[in-house]
Amino acid sequence: MTAISVAGAGLIGRRHLEALRLAGIAIHSVIDPDPAAAEVAAAHGVPHFTDLAAGLAARPDGIILATPNAHHAEGALACIAAGVPVLVEKPLTTDLDDAIALVGAGEAGGVPVLTGHHRRHLPVIQAARTRIEAGALGTLVAAHAMFWLAKPDDYFDTPWRRAPGAGPIYVNLIHDVDLLRFLLGEIASVRAVSSNRVRGNPIEDAAAALVTFDSGVLCTIQVSDAIVAPWSFEFTGHDNPAYPPTDQSAMWIGGTLGSLALPRGEEWSDGGARDWWQPISRTTLLRGGTDPLLAQVRNFADVILGRATPVCSGREGLKSLAALIAIKTAAETGETVTPRV
Repeated sequence: MTAISVAGAGLIGRRHLEALRLAGIAIHSVIDPDPAAAEVAAAHGVPHFTDLAAGLAARPDGIILATPNAHHAEGALACIAAGVPVLVEKPLTTDLDDAIALVGAGEAGGVPVLTGHHRRHLPVIQAARTRIEAGALGTLVAAHAMFWLAKPDDYFDTPWRRAPGAGPIYVNLIHDVDLLRFLLGEIASVRAVSSNRVRGNPIEDAAAALVTFDSGVLCTIQVSDAIVAPWSFEFTGHDNPAYPPTDQSAMWIGGTLGSLALPRGEEWSDGGARDWWQPISRTTLLRGGTDPLLAQVRNFADVILGRATPVCSGREGLKSLAALIAIKTAAETGETVTPRV
């Protein structure tokens, strides 16, 4: 039986452990220097290691790397060097060159590297991609994504959350950028602006971007953590119980034959008439289903066993990171930026 370790016993690490348990996948161990992690390991009846080297020496079949973002590159490279498949939480790294290096190392060594963009596993996202690929929306024309919510003032009491690199572009927008790439293809260029006028911190509290895809699709993106609103995947996706659910959407995709509102899964069409005088009707794509974290760990286990390919590979995570950095760079420079990979 495949046995997978989880490195990092924080909030997301504990969710991965629970996903492994519910999926019926053996938990090999918990790896975390925090003494409190010993209790987490004991609760699952598995060994606790205080460092990654010791955990790797115990030869798990795979490792889920849920450590702080700054440690992703070092940890993933250690897993690759040991020949152990690794699923790295998003973002893949905090530095594009580090991400390029670790993806290259995994590919050169034949060691599977996955990125934890779990929302790709949502049934409604899988269904949306199928409808788009089947041509149900016709020629895609435009898209829009929103991340609007309000982080409380005490969220910023932690110094790093006010420091450069901690704004909502880096912390939150990576999810939306990855889903847009998953559904619409590669990004050709980005223009963006940002503002910190609400809080005055060295980081943005609002930003807007105009993204052009290789296909010619035009996409607008708005992100702010200073707006009281229901329009973010955190609230609308219902994939994380930590957030209060709403019945709204946060992403829209439109084509010459129809449009989609996600994650509600509403597909709108006028039956091919393409006439604004004709009635337009709605159908609903599949929602609900398996917790995406369960689907993700099952995919990881199948990749380890050679029975599947990654739903989100390390290279896919690298491309989403490059697109995110392009948005941040465009907002800082005022220039049109092309993602580097």
